[in-house]
Amino acid sequence: MIGRLSRWILRRLGFELVGRRPDAEHTVMVASPHTSNWDFPMALLIGSALDLRMRWLAKREMFGPGYGWLFRRLGGIPVDRGSAGSVVDDMVDLFTPGQRTTVVVPVSGTRGHTPYWKSGFYRIARAAHVPVVPAFVDYQRRTCGVGEPIELTGDVDADMDRFRTFYDGIVGKYPENDGPVRLRSEIDPGDG
Repeated sequence: MIGRLSRWILRRLGFELVGRRPDAEHTVMVASPHTSNWDFPMALLIGSALDLRMRWLAKREMFGPGYGWLFRRLGGIPVDRGSAGSVVDDMVDLFTPGQRTTVVVPVSGTRGHTPYWKSGFYRIARAAHVPVVPAFVDYQRRTCGVGEPIELTGDVDADMDRFRTFYDGIVGKYPENDGPVRLRSEIDPGDG
């Protein structure tokens, strides 16, 4: 029932939902482009419409007094961006057998322009041996949804080429805030 309501809301907002729920029990979902506060409720609607049990990462500051309880209830996991060292291991632990889980990672890490994606999604997916599902909201074409899962190979350049192909032409709410689809390691191979 909630899924039907979410699909109805998306239609009322003028968006066509594309894609289908992944067959895999566990997935990492890439959320891009992330250029507006509206991307968050749109992601929740997409997840609900596709009947996904989503857990998502967000900056710790979002979970303070006021709305913190609600964000946790909606699947939010606070991340201290200053000491994110154990985040990968913590996210891998969320993938328990028999309980379908999708960990959503906003790869730019912010609504503003960044020169590269954060690599956490890649490290989580590789460590957990789960596919990555590209998700999007295209404000220009008024479509939103998910693509086919991408199995990472460990060849970062080839894997990122697949994401570049998928996201080519997808326009965020504020295109000037969107950055290129690449990892820091593609810019500086010694830094990942």
